[in-house]
Amino acid sequence: MAGRGKLIAVIGDEDTCTGFLLGGIGELNKNRKPNFLVVEKDTSITEIEETFKSFLARNDIGIILINQFIAEMIRHAIDAHMQSIPAVLEIPSKEHPYDASKDSILRRAKGMFLLRTSDEYTHSYVMFP
Repeated sequence: MAGRGKLIAVIGDEDTCTGFLLGGIGELNKNRKPNFLVVEKDTSITEIEETFKSFLARNDIGIILINQFIAEMIRHAIDAHMQSIPAVLEIPSKEHPYDASKDSILRRAKGMFLLRTSDEYTHSYVMFP
């Protein structure tokens, strides 16, 4: 992929995937694998998880967007992902609004920020008794 950036991958319901595909994110890699999965009623959790893990393993993907209600189905796999790239972002769908309390990655980021803030305060108290 010389000279090209990384792709956005989408795991979502039909409306979400259609919107992003109309926006131009649809790509096939050299193995003819798409960078999206349309999750329908009959899509198995195993297929969702395998697709998610395959997106994590691809070096041409920089961001994975996933509908939050689908992320709930594979929460253990999302929680196990500790790398910053590809970034995993949970997004709302037309029928399922975003709930920040369910977003484990947002909670992890908040925890890192709070830890950094508390460390800075600790150091400032040490430096200025």
